[in-house]
Amino acid sequence: MKILVLLVGLLAVASAEWIEIDWSQVRPIEEFDHYWARLPAELQYLRQLLPERRITNGQQATPGQFPYQIALLSTFAAGTGLCGGTVLTNNFILTAAHCVQNAFGGTAIMGAHNRNLNEATQQRIAFTSAGINMHPGYTPTNIRNDIATVRLNSAMTFNARVAPTRIPAAGDSRTFAGMTGTVSGFGRTSDASQATSAVVMFTNNPIMTQADCLSSWGGNTNLIQAQNICMSGAGGRSACNGDSGGPLTVRDGGNSLQVGIVSFVSAAGCSIGMPSVYVRVTFFRNWILANSDL
Repeated sequence: MKILVLLVGLLAVASAEWIEIDWSQVRPIEEFDHYWARLPAELQYLRQLLPERRITNGQQATPGQFPYQIALLSTFAAGTGLCGGTVLTNNFILTAAHCVQNAFGGTAIMGAHNRNLNEATQQRIAFTSAGINMHPGYTPTNIRNDIATVRLNSAMTFNARVAPTRIPAAGDSRTFAGMTGTVSGFGRTSDASQATSAVVMFTNNPIMTQADCLSSWGGNTNLIQAQNICMSGAGGRSACNGDSGGPLTVRDGGNSLQVGIVSFVSAAGCSIGMPSVYVRVTFFRNWILANSDL
C-alpha cells in the first residue's frame, strides 16, 4: 500500500497456458523508484522508513473467502511489483492507479489461496500496457484519482473461487460510516523478512465518518477528500504495503459490497492506529463503468 507523510465445486484453470512466476523477483510496489519519484526532495527520506508490510493484526482467509481478490503483478524496467485488485467482469479488473503507472504489462492471478502454488483453482492471465486504463486525473503528489481498470488479454472463467466484486448501485449515496469494513490482500509477513505473504490475509474495523478521518489526518484536506473513504486503525488493524489496489468491503444485504480501493497509509507505520485511506468507489462509479464492460 502507498505510504505518504506515508463456494461449490471448483473448475480447472481457464487460461490455455500456465504462467510461471519467479516469486523471488516480485516486490511490493512501494519498493520501486518510480513510486517514490513523485515525492519532493524534502520527503525522500520516507523511503527509508519500513513499517510493517502486511494486513496488520489480521488473520488468514479461508480458501474462497474472497473470490474477487486478485494478486496483481505489474512489470517494470526494474522488476515486478506486487499489488492487489478485484475482479470486475470476465475481462476487466479494478485496482489503484499507482499499481500500474508506467507498467509494461503484467499478470493477474485470480482464484488463489496460496499464490505460490500451482493450485487447480488459479487462473493466471496476462495483460499489456494497452489494456491499462489509468484515471487521466491521477496525481501522484497528493494521490488524487488513484484508480485504474485493466483489460486482460483473455477472459477469465467464473466459478466458486473466481467471482466478480459487487459495487454500489447508481444513486447509492451512503457514506458507509459506522459499518464494519473488511480489507484483504497479499503482502509481507514481517519487517524482518523479505518474503511476501503467500496466502490471502484480511482484517476488520469500522468505516469512519469523513470528519473523523480528516481530523485524524490533521485536517489535511489536500490528502483526505470526498473521493476517499477511511477505515479506522483501532487495534493496529490496517491495510499496508503490498495491499495497494485491493478491496475494502462491507456486508450489505448479506453479501460483500466493495466500497473502497486500498490507496495509502501513514509513513509512521500501518499498525500505529492511524486510519488507512481508500479510493471511494461510489465517487468513481461512472468512471469505472465507462472504462470497463460492466
